[in-house]
Amino acid sequence: MSLPLVYHPDYVSPLPPGHRFPMAKFGRLQQMLIQTQVAETQQFRTPEPPPREWLELVHTPAYVSAYCEGTLDPKAIRRIGLPWSPALVRRTCCAVGGTILTAELALEFGLACNTAGGTHHAFPSYGSGFCIFNDCAIAARVLQHQGKVKQVLIIDLDVHQGDGTATIFQNDRTVFTFSMHCAANFPLRKAHSDLDVPLPIGMEDREYLQTLDRHLPDLLSEIKPDLVFYNAGVDPHSGDALGKLSLTDQGLWCREMQVISACQRGGYPLACVIGGGYSPDLDALVYRHSLLHRAAVEVLSFKG
Repeated sequence: MSLPLVYHPDYVSPLPPGHRFPMAKFGRLQQMLIQTQVAETQQFRTPEPPPREWLELVHTPAYVSAYCEGTLDPKAIRRIGLPWSPALVRRTCCAVGGTILTAELALEFGLACNTAGGTHHAFPSYGSGFCIFNDCAIAARVLQHQGKVKQVLIIDLDVHQGDGTATIFQNDRTVFTFSMHCAANFPLRKAHSDLDVPLPIGMEDREYLQTLDRHLPDLLSEIKPDLVFYNAGVDPHSGDALGKLSLTDQGLWCREMQVISACQRGGYPLACVIGGGYSPDLDALVYRHSLLHRAAVEVLSFKG
């Protein structure tokens, strides 16, 4: 089986020169996967922007309307950290559609990867930390609403706590939120995930992977999810500008193999999103993100 991948040209939208959000990485990631023969062009599926009522399964109608129509107040825009534009609205909606499509493909094929997604700082009525709409939360709600899944597990290994996701599902036993993140990092005020594993500054590969192994297998066997979302942020890397942990490329590779293999062994459909990653060296950053897709291809090759 070829790995199902999701990409849309509108994943990249213009930002002001010098903006610290590395928008170009999404297009470069797709290019790298093709150029290095990790994937072929025909493996990529193109998502559609979701209807507004799907966004409103998670976000308040007032917030969805204000953002999509460009009437959100300047303070709320500053909290997001991305200047509003019609192109960014389309980019945001395409990325949400991409994660929904990735989840649908995961249910069909057992494993699928988006080349964007992981906007876990988006709350029901506001955005934060470069996150506008919470793609994994929306995808989980859509598939539950359609009766395709009941129990969902969200594995969030971005270096920053998935505070928006935790808040959205804080009173919902049908979605289990697991966040393993640097304790002394954004957000300053943490939410309460179903399982939070705060990590000390500077943690390196071996201890990180051992910590993950202490939690992940038991979570899967206890929850028995119908679908798993995996936020594979690469900002725990030692070279990340916003990270504070000290993983290497090899550590990230082992992490991706650990998560994907565990889900595949247990027969749990896995939808992967790329999460955060911030580095002035765009080539190095894109390579780190590509480790997710490389590991997924590797695990599928073992299955034959």
